[in-house]
Amino acid sequence: MKIQNDLILRAARGEQTERVPVWVMRQAGRVLAEYRATRAQAGSFKSLLKNPDLAAEVTIQPVDIFGVDAAILFSDILVIPEAMGLPYRMDEGKGPSFDNTIQSQRDLDKLSNDYILENLTYVFDAISVIKRDLNDRVPLIGFAGAPWTIFCYMVEGRGSKTFSLSRAMLSKDPELAHALLARITDATIVYLKQQIACGCNMVQLFDSWAGILNQDTYVIFALPYIRKICDAISEVPLTVFAKGAFFSMEAMSSLPCRTIGVDWHTSPAFARKAIGSDKTLQGNLDPAVLYGSDEFIVEQTHRMLEAFGPQKYIANLGHGVYPDIDHNKLKLFIQTVQAYQFNRS
Repeated sequence: MKIQNDLILRAARGEQTERVPVWVMRQAGRVLAEYRATRAQAGSFKSLLKNPDLAAEVTIQPVDIFGVDAAILFSDILVIPEAMGLPYRMDEGKGPSFDNTIQSQRDLDKLSNDYILENLTYVFDAISVIKRDLNDRVPLIGFAGAPWTIFCYMVEGRGSKTFSLSRAMLSKDPELAHALLARITDATIVYLKQQIACGCNMVQLFDSWAGILNQDTYVIFALPYIRKICDAISEVPLTVFAKGAFFSMEAMSSLPCRTIGVDWHTSPAFARKAIGSDKTLQGNLDPAVLYGSDEFIVEQTHRMLEAFGPQKYIANLGHGVYPDIDHNKLKLFIQTVQAYQFNRS
């Protein structure tokens, strides 16, 4: 069945679009009262994402409420280490944490990629429910964490401002680091391919901690593994969003993916010059703009749109929406993008 609103897919493929499409990272989340109610029904974050019917419900809520041009699967990037044999907890107000971490080859040897699909059945079941209930109104975006970001959590055991333990491993034991990154990469490819097989129309890699590395280190320990994933995923458009990695944008221009995400630190002009004219760009409004007045939000959104231009562009925030932002402000941003007419006379 043909997707009724395929603007994002066409933009990602570099085809002409009548207007700029828009979706928002973390659009299915605490900014919505409906999400909070569904999460309360589930009992916890992990219970919610492991319940296919409820995960489908919160995935579709932003489509119904905001009218965004795509749904994004409600899940978590850390399902991959858990599927490999490294379970995590999601502590309220503290974020994710791991009781065990990878510090040695012995730790790595305890992991297995043999049961990735079986251990993530709940994700694939959720995709099936989403596709049924979404009824091809808009595309469904699947996603995974990029290998470096997943590596950070598996070595550090929790979020960190510096991820110094993770960075230290790159210097102290680069062979172990590469072995772990390769294992994560292989698991991620299997995972994304199954998301696509179950119905995801495009996928995104989130490299949330790209910006804590310098350019040379990122080129050695991050980009080769992203490239391997991009090489493997040819069925649907793939977006790479490496937060804070503006220094590697020129290198990312050669990645075999369709779209490059742009964070709010990076100007549209810089991104376009670095990436070139062939790829689509996505981004990049500072989420903090949504704390401003309606007039300010409209003004800043118009400036962003003009800077990126009408084609080969997907509007989004430069990172995920913050949970305490008024959902009406987010809706204004989305509606402003969808109503905007470029003056080309």
